[in-house]
Amino acid sequence: MNTRTITRLSVAGTAGLLLAVASPLAASAHVTIDPASAEPGSYTVITVKVPNESATAETESVEIALPTDTPFSSVRYVPVAGWTTELVRTTLPEPVEVEAGEITEAVTSVVFTAEPGSEIADGELQQFELSLGPVPDTGSIVLPATQTYTDGDVVSWSETEADAQYPAPVLYITDEPAGDDHGAHSSGDSADSDTDAADSASSGSTDAGSTETSAATDVVARVIGVVGFAVGAIGVVLALLARRKTAN
Repeated sequence: MNTRTITRLSVAGTAGLLLAVASPLAASAHVTIDPASAEPGSYTVITVKVPNESATAETESVEIALPTDTPFSSVRYVPVAGWTTELVRTTLPEPVEVEAGEITEAVTSVVFTAEPGSEIADGELQQFELSLGPVPDTGSIVLPATQTYTDGDVVSWSETEADAQYPAPVLYITDEPAGDDHGAHSSGDSADSDTDAADSASSGSTDAGSTETSAATDVVARVIGVVGFAVGAIGVVLALLARRKTAN
């Protein structure tokens, strides 16, 4: 095996390592919520994180479906520059008892629509904050998301299987506070709880941005480490070959 052949094999191995690192990262870029847990009976603020996954189109709208069997009697949103938000209120299949009494209609979806020039482009992430409450004590709540692109493609983030390709965001209900700045507030006074949640949402964007930056930094560090290892391996192979050639 000559030096040229070994060099080609080493380069191929490096490319394979990079693909192994990059593939899981691409697969993890889906619509998520943060925090993913809340205290039952609380008014909580969640951040819906929407990355753009198309290299040729932009995300122009996002719809979050809310439960109809255990509806939230209070749904509020934090305005996002360049986007309009619609709270879609519909009649429930059956009347539902909540803290405030029996309700027959509720907000069953929230639709975020980009104004021209504000769409989520390739490599970008947009965040939308919602205040929801009171949180029902149901174990978990699936919040399916529908992502629409400018080329007409529609991605439904609604799967609940463990190995789902398009997993739905899920809010897990716990008996302990979520322990996050966006977290659950006590349900004593509904109006005060909503106000506190909205205030918390206004200050939460910076924290969420810091989390995204830290994650990106970690990814870059891992990729650089893999590349450095591969380059070092190539150097060792070439040095051994040169030494053997000199000895001969």
